[in-house]
Amino acid sequence: MKLVRFGELNREKPGIMIGDDYYDVSGLCEDYNESFFEGGGLEKLAKDVESNKDKLKKIPAGTRMGSPVARPSKIVCIGLNYIDHAKETNLAIPAEPVIFLKASTSLCGPFDDIMIPKDSVKTDWEVELALVIGKKAQHVSEADAMNYIAGYCVHNDVSEREFQLERSGTWDKGKGCDTFAPLGPWLATTDEVKNTNDLRLWLTVNGKTMQNGTTANLIFNIPLLVSYTSRFMTLLPGDVISTGTPAGVGMGMKPAVYLKPGDIVELGIDGLGTSKQKAIAYAAH
Repeated sequence: MKLVRFGELNREKPGIMIGDDYYDVSGLCEDYNESFFEGGGLEKLAKDVESNKDKLKKIPAGTRMGSPVARPSKIVCIGLNYIDHAKETNLAIPAEPVIFLKASTSLCGPFDDIMIPKDSVKTDWEVELALVIGKKAQHVSEADAMNYIAGYCVHNDVSEREFQLERSGTWDKGKGCDTFAPLGPWLATTDEVKNTNDLRLWLTVNGKTMQNGTTANLIFNIPLLVSYTSRFMTLLPGDVISTGTPAGVGMGMKPAVYLKPGDIVELGIDGLGTSKQKAIAYAAH
């Protein structure tokens, strides 16, 4: 299945993609949140959709699409997980996964605007494969890790590099700003993605290709990331793990290039769709 959420910000309803169209399933299930995944919601929804597919109401074209998962308890990100990206940022290739967190309030829809933070001059982009946890995970083995995944989606790990690297402390300052986690357009369940080890991921800015990579070049693969992360924190159903970005970020260019108001960012991953965001100037909200 391909899960979507649609409607006004913070009032989204659950939907599903069938063929090229989106359908409202809010009458069949709750929102795609922790309790949905924890309570076997995916399996129940699949059966209910099959029984009611002729009765489902199509979502009108032009309807706003939200993040395909409701606000998770945490968004866990893996840094420097592609060798070419580590090299372009002049940082050492890590011996173990680098973990940081994005604020859950940074989550937004796949076509929402990216708001450049107040006083920012180094807002950057990062296309990443994200996975969504399907059941509570603590000290999971690598061999069993894939059984804890509900599905996959496209994530733009938007980053403010001055806040991240020049303002002391951890990376979180430059990662958790509002609108810094566009997710989607959909969550593809694991049966929809046959091989996570060879997915092309790409990103353009104003039509120019900036990133063009493949998950074949991940330093730490997905089972290891789930297992490793679950040693240090409990992963709850609906939590997101974003697996890192390939080369081609703005800070790695010579000279560096950063987003400015009006820039258009488009990104996608094989089988997981494409998203598109416009960068806008900061405004109180």
